[in-house]
Amino acid sequence: MRPDILADRLRDELWDAVVDGEEYRAVDLVHAAAGDGVDEETLLLEVIARVQEKIGVEWAADRLTVAQEHAATAINERVVASLADRRRAARRTEVPRGRVTVSCIDGEWHAFPARLVAEVLGLHGWRVDYLGAQTPTPHLVAHLHRTDPDAVLLSGSIATHLPTAHAAVTACQAVGVPVLAGGRAFGPGGRYARALGADRWAPDARGAVDVLAAGLARPRPAAVRQVSEDLPHLVDQEYTMVVQSRPQLVKQTLVELETRFPAVRDYDDDQRERTAEDLAHIVDYLATALYVDDPEVFTGFLQWTAGVLEARHVPAHSLLAGLDALAGQLREFPRTLSLIEQGSAAVRGRPAPRPVPGTDFGV
Repeated sequence: MRPDILADRLRDELWDAVVDGEEYRAVDLVHAAAGDGVDEETLLLEVIARVQEKIGVEWAADRLTVAQEHAATAINERVVASLADRRRAARRTEVPRGRVTVSCIDGEWHAFPARLVAEVLGLHGWRVDYLGAQTPTPHLVAHLHRTDPDAVLLSGSIATHLPTAHAAVTACQAVGVPVLAGGRAFGPGGRYARALGADRWAPDARGAVDVLAAGLARPRPAAVRQVSEDLPHLVDQEYTMVVQSRPQLVKQTLVELETRFPAVRDYDDDQRERTAEDLAHIVDYLATALYVDDPEVFTGFLQWTAGVLEARHVPAHSLLAGLDALAGQLREFPRTLSLIEQGSAAVRGRPAPRPVPGTDFGV
């Protein structure tokens, strides 16, 4: 059977297993494929990773619940672990080609991409210290002092963690360890990895293998760089002011929404909490766009959020009222106000969704 057709079949079968909550079936399927000669890298990146991507897409489209998404992800994680155990039992005597640390940024809970990278590097002969989700930067640096790896691979999926990633990059380099960044948080083509001073960026696990094979020069240990050395636009203090004002911005915006939409006053505690969480996310992405001085961080998040809302039959234009309320509170900050205006334009410019029969939003 052609490799692409086989991978398609395996993805379909694994998808059915993880969505049905059948852990043993999922593990047996992947192990049987490995026994039949499908290489482990293909299983990790062309089968398991692709199924994991589909899990996220289906959740965003409201075709999987949060509980189903968590359960499916947990099964995929156990499938990966079972493959790792299978490999290690057969390769105990190999001498590693070097040592690397793979870690998520502090605050980053999406550890699955980092785990895949760690496993692929292991396949290519590297000794990997995999630190998992949200490793505090001081603990990461302490680990580097103890192990002196050839490189540290920092993984991030959520852009709001970029300021924390920046601190981690400079701290690792200050102790003489080069940083290879990866993950969606670092933007298209790794533009934010470069902006934050990372030594290199890789688009995926295979890219990370190639970068490490070519070698990374060690930076000279030095004092930690100041943020403004990499991002001079931050001298305007708008990022700092927005971050410090976050609780008040969320609270005041919620009050203004109650004034504009009386129905909001009748929200129960759970609805009010969810609305406040949504507003907090908007402020966080706004602040991150200020940090890296790139509106796409903010506009991209708003467009994604609009799609998620529409999948749940909530009009995307409901975002505009919150953005307008935020703009009223931040008129003294020109960069911030420009970002909000661009965000509103991005929401307005989205194509109208197809009507959904039988819902208030589609009738």
